[in-house]
Amino acid sequence: MRIRRILAAVIATAALAGLGLTGAASATAATQGARSYVTPSPCRQGGGTPAINEAGNYCKGGTHNGEQVD
Repeated sequence: MRIRRILAAVIATAALAGLGLTGAASATAATQGARSYVTPSPCRQGGGTPAINEAGNYCKGGTHNGEQVD
């Protein structure tokens, strides 16, 4: 009986999590998965340092950390 309750709770949680999965996936892709480009000025304003002389030209630190500097 206890296993059935646990299993039902797991299935219900998974079903509820699945309802918001599309919005969460697109928000995650927009912020983390898909790298965007930022100019040196917004990189600095966000608290980062544009590493334009290093391989990849990425913004280090701040709110734009890991975004490529264009």
